[in-house]
Amino acid sequence: MSRIGRAPIAVPPKVEVKWTDDNFVTVKGPKGELSQQVDPELTLKLEDGQLTVSRPSDGREHRSKHGLYRTLVNNMVVGVTTGYTKSLEIHGVGYRANKIGNNLVILVGYSHPIEVQPPAGVTLSVDGIDAASKATKISVSGIDKQLVGSVAAEIRHIRKPEPYKGKGIRYAGEKIRRKAGKAGKVGGKKK
Repeated sequence: MSRIGRAPIAVPPKVEVKWTDDNFVTVKGPKGELSQQVDPELTLKLEDGQLTVSRPSDGREHRSKHGLYRTLVNNMVVGVTTGYTKSLEIHGVGYRANKIGNNLVILVGYSHPIEVQPPAGVTLSVDGIDAASKATKISVSGIDKQLVGSVAAEIRHIRKPEPYKGKGIRYAGEKIRRKAGKAGKVGGKKK
């Protein structure tokens, strides 16, 4: 059984956490500011740099919300202090990405380049230029964990890795289950 909700959230000295009577939490830190509506039935308490979230009862709904909102507030604290980064890799002959201004231009086998505009609060960067001068690594970074993950998933969705040759856009370290191709002519006609 999970005990995530009971774990205290360590709030660094440079981070400021405020909330209203209806539990609208705002977290300010060196990298920016995030806010989230927490269920009003839960209680927040800040003592000695430790933020705790407590629930009114042990009912099923309160238990599930307890762990959820504690994790969301923790993600905000981590986001404004260190931030989040998702890395993507492009595999395939001729597949590459370029950065033009804030936008990302991806060439992955379509008849036209795909342009990705990042939402506010997310930065895209291209690195990993190899000997053939093709940028094959993309980094998505920002302070909002949900937004960073969402943008990374949208970029991966442009060309998902296919199972035969493994070509496409994948997360860094992601394993692709490969399938065997055609066996070829085994029992063909003899001349």
